[in-house]
Order: sequence, then C-alpha cells, then structure tokens
Amino acid sequence: MAVADTLTLLDWKRRVFALYAGIRASQDPEDAWNLWRETRDELFRTHPQSPQPGYADLAYYDYDPAARVLAELEEVDAAPAAIETSGPEPMLFKPFALAHFELRGEPLTLELDWLESYGGGVFLCFRDPTSGTETYGGGRYLLDTVKGADLGEENGRLVLDFNFSYNPSCSYDPSWVCPLAPPANRLAVAVLAGERHE
Repeated sequence: MAVADTLTLLDWKRRVFALYAGIRASQDPEDAWNLWRETRDELFRTHPQSPQPGYADLAYYDYDPAARVLAELEEVDAAPAAIETSGPEPMLFKPFALAHFELRGEPLTLELDWLESYGGGVFLCFRDPTSGTETYGGGRYLLDTVKGADLGEENGRLVLDFNFSYNPSCSYDPSWVCPLAPPANRLAVAVLAGERHE
C-alpha cells in the first residue's frame, strides 16, 4: 500500500474511533445514532478510503429504541476457529463469550469472537431474516473493535444497539475482504434496525 493510501486509511480509522467515543459518551442513544448516520454518510461520500467514494445512498431503518439491549455475558472456553470471509481464505477468531439478551420479547444469544491476529479485537457479526434481501447476505456488523466499532458497557453489561448495525465494506466493493457471520450468529428474529441495502 502506498504511503498516501496508508495515511488516508489511518485518517478513516481515527475518525471512526472518534465517532464511537462520541457515541459511548452520549447520554441520548438516538442523538448518538443521528451522529453515527451523519458521520458515516459523510465518510462514504467524501473520504478517499470510502468503499464507494461519492456514494450518497446509505439507507437505514428508522430508529427503534427497543433495538438497544444490554447483554449478559457468559464466558466460554473454545478453541480458535476459522470464520468464513468474503474472500478465498477464512480468518481465525476465538469464541470467548456468549451474549444473552432479549429482543422483541425473544430470548436470544450471539457469540462474541476475538480476532486471533496481532492486537486482537472483539468481533460480532450476525445474520437474520433480512440478510440477503433487505441487508447484506453475509451479515451485518455490530461490534468490530479493530476498526473502532465499540458501543461500550452499561452496569456491567455489554451494549448491543442494533440501530448501529451496518453492512461491511465488502458489500459495497468486493475488493475488500470481510469476515462474515459465523453459524452461531444466525438469528431467527428479523432485526429491523440499522443499515439496510437498497
């Protein structure tokens, strides 16, 4: 990667980290969501590292306060496992916890994974009945702390606000390689919150 490309990628990452710091600091989840949308829209339109430079058609479901949940974590002891990606090679992640929560009255569980590469990071990608129709078929990201997507904790529980779920870069440009939702993270409940695909 050329130096100029590396520096613009670093700028993108700084902006996303700053965005999520602002989200975690906000006292109003809907205000934080509006900031998230505005910032993402601006990055997609104008930033050199945009998966689709000039793209102005990001679509979202309406904000839903009920899509913000707090998850209880259950520790798991599992060996690292290869997670399918949008590219030819899988990526190694270690499942480290199960996140238990309720969404629309349904008790649900999602697996939290830790990237096994240098530095690591928490990763949570899920599929639901909207995947492949209204949203990206490979799943949407909710947490990807390597790239700054971190919604924080509240009273010892993990914040899972599905209003902040988004389609990965590979859904816009196949030259990006993205890990996809592991089999454990396929929900039966439709998540009508977060980013959509038009």
